[in-house]
Amino acid sequence: MIDIRPFDSIGRFRNEWLNAHHHFSFGSYRDPARMGWGALRVWNDDEVAPQTGFDPHPHRDMEIVTFIRQGAITHQDNLGNRGVTRAGDVQVMHAGTGIVHAEYNLEDEPTRLFQIWIMPDRRGVEPGWATRAFPRAAGSGLLVLAGGRAGDAEAGALPLHADAAVLTARLAPGERVTHEIAPGRAAYLVPATGAVTVNGRAAAARDGVAVSGERAIVIEAGTEETELVLVDVRE
Repeated sequence: MIDIRPFDSIGRFRNEWLNAHHHFSFGSYRDPARMGWGALRVWNDDEVAPQTGFDPHPHRDMEIVTFIRQGAITHQDNLGNRGVTRAGDVQVMHAGTGIVHAEYNLEDEPTRLFQIWIMPDRRGVEPGWATRAFPRAAGSGLLVLAGGRAGDAEAGALPLHADAAVLTARLAPGERVTHEIAPGRAAYLVPATGAVTVNGRAAAARDGVAVSGERAIVIEAGTEETELVLVDVRE
């Protein structure tokens, strides 16, 4: 099954500094049919105004991956971590037994990001945070940014305390990549820019594509360069 979820159909929230869209139920947005996708619980598409951001707030028992699409985000937490993640790069936060963090856009342009929450395999892990740059170019295929599957660490991914992976690809016009999906697993992908087809089904920029019951998906870019993010999780 491949379910295309148009960007205009997902949840939304806006105030003076945050323009947020929610692929799954989050905050004041509730849709009983969209409570998550397997172990994937949250996929937020956020735009944060310059010199604003999320003040300190707590999390626990969640793996939180942030993919920066434009601009940068500055992270700081009660463990003493502080760092900047810039466009094209990714940060991972292990909420574990509890962490308090803040995320600010200290740049002079809007920051656009995907924030992805994945349920961990076990509760009560040690909290932590890390960020990493991932240079890539069209033609390099799918790259694992963060993962807890066998072989993900050896591939250079940031670790996750979950049997899951967050991948990205930058595709030239007409380029294809194939992602195999093992039995008992599902995938969710979003084109950050450009348009794609997934096993022949068309998805525009920022649409959600929910995949289950497929052994493989072929993702093909349209007529412009495309960047996509894909999450592979247990069902």
